[in-house]
Amino acid sequence: MEITTDYLVIGSGIAGLSFALQAAESGKVVVVTKKDKMEGSTNYAQGGIASVFDPEDSFDLHVKDTLQSGDGLSHEDIVKDVVHEGPRRIQELISMGVHFSHTRKGRDELDLGREGGHSKRRIVHTKDLTGHEVERILLARAGEHQNIEILENHMAVDLITKSKLIRRGIITSETSETCWGAYVLNVDDGNVITFLSRITVLSTGGAGKVYLYTSNPDIATGDGVAIGYRSGVKAANMEFVQFHPTCLYHPLAKNFLISEAVRGEGGILLDKKGNRFMEHYHPLKDLAFRDVVARSIDMELKKSGDECVYLDISHRDAGFIKDRFPHIYETCLKFQIDITRTPIPVVPAAHYMCGGLLTDDHGRTNLANLYAIGEVACTGLHGANRLASNSLLEALVFARRSALKSAEELEEGKDKPLPKAPRWDPGTATDSEELVVVSHNWEEIRRFMWNYVGIVRTNKRLARAKARIETIQDEIREYYWNFLVTQDLLELRNIAMVAELIIRCASLRKESRGLHYNLDYPARDDEHWKQDTVISLQG
Repeated sequence: MEITTDYLVIGSGIAGLSFALQAAESGKVVVVTKKDKMEGSTNYAQGGIASVFDPEDSFDLHVKDTLQSGDGLSHEDIVKDVVHEGPRRIQELISMGVHFSHTRKGRDELDLGREGGHSKRRIVHTKDLTGHEVERILLARAGEHQNIEILENHMAVDLITKSKLIRRGIITSETSETCWGAYVLNVDDGNVITFLSRITVLSTGGAGKVYLYTSNPDIATGDGVAIGYRSGVKAANMEFVQFHPTCLYHPLAKNFLISEAVRGEGGILLDKKGNRFMEHYHPLKDLAFRDVVARSIDMELKKSGDECVYLDISHRDAGFIKDRFPHIYETCLKFQIDITRTPIPVVPAAHYMCGGLLTDDHGRTNLANLYAIGEVACTGLHGANRLASNSLLEALVFARRSALKSAEELEEGKDKPLPKAPRWDPGTATDSEELVVVSHNWEEIRRFMWNYVGIVRTNKRLARAKARIETIQDEIREYYWNFLVTQDLLELRNIAMVAELIIRCASLRKESRGLHYNLDYPARDDEHWKQDTVISLQG
């Protein structure tokens, strides 16, 4: 089966849907998403969107906070562009119907929250369900647009590129390496569909499932980074994995995040004995940057041998807590934790990829016709550590920039025919009854990544991880070509690739900076390492 479209968008989070809505004004858009269209990191984003609305705030202060958080690697031109565009993108959401929280003074004044690393209150939010509200509105708008089609339970397998078509004798030449769409698995029936497109957009989100403990949903398996890298797209700064300091610690709770905003509203971190400890690690104490807080908690747990620390906001008024954090309050209550009375047990968990596929200031990769936006991309905004609530902001800004630039490219190339692409050929592959191989390798990758390439690293741990991932990837390659593709097999293949990229980048960086902390190189080295780590298949 073959489907032709102007735009193929892979992923249905805030970045992909925002792009689709803009691009639909210039062409036909197909959005493919491997699960339910609401499932994704955007839907679970609690905190909000950072932007300047307070008269006491300024663009310069937001830029300064972002640069400080990025620990020397954020690209200042990108930071300035994103920060200055922020208010306009949020006003667009409001005009679409997104209901952000307002102060009790009236509907004209946004209720601005504060989170770690921010010098002012600038987090636009919908209580503690911001992502859900934004996703709801974007999906509703996309569903109403006649130029947008959303296909659920469809997972990208690989991109269709110039080099692949030349190898198969489909085309003889192209001026540059080019993307012409993707092969996509229909998860429901197992068939692989050929999608031909003039513009392809990777907006698949993050890769938290590479780690044993994560705040991410199950679909966060690094698919976009993996399929992009396999096709020759450069990746950058993959060593900078942000571990959220406060994920709910409970045997029955899965991936439930306790928002950064809880600390922003006065939450205090305590050890098991009830003692504050952040004052020993940073002048900002509980409002320090995420990398500092996560590393501090990790050190406290290693010293004490305890399984978790505690986040206490019970000193605030109970009515305020229930009104500001209704979702967190209700969820914790299901586990017999009343956050208005008792502290919340928390641990760090893999949360956000600050690195990704390298793009320019319009979201373009080094592969012609291919864009990457949202968490899958490395735009230069986050540097070595993302400032809280800058991620949804980046997604909105780059979705619009990419849509405007790709519309220009679509217009320029509209008279050029799409190449013919062969249908997916499974060859002699058969159904596998050995799913235990997939689950075993999945579990092993996530465990050694947590132990060896986690919050704190060493050369020896990284070498062990490198040896293990090489062996596992050999097994996966053999398995991949012998058996028919399934979602489980594709996800295993992708997390293995992303794990390799994280290990490679972490091994290259001989210093400690931001989210990358190596005990063998504990100091920051601006003389040699104040630069992005960029890798590709070519070296």
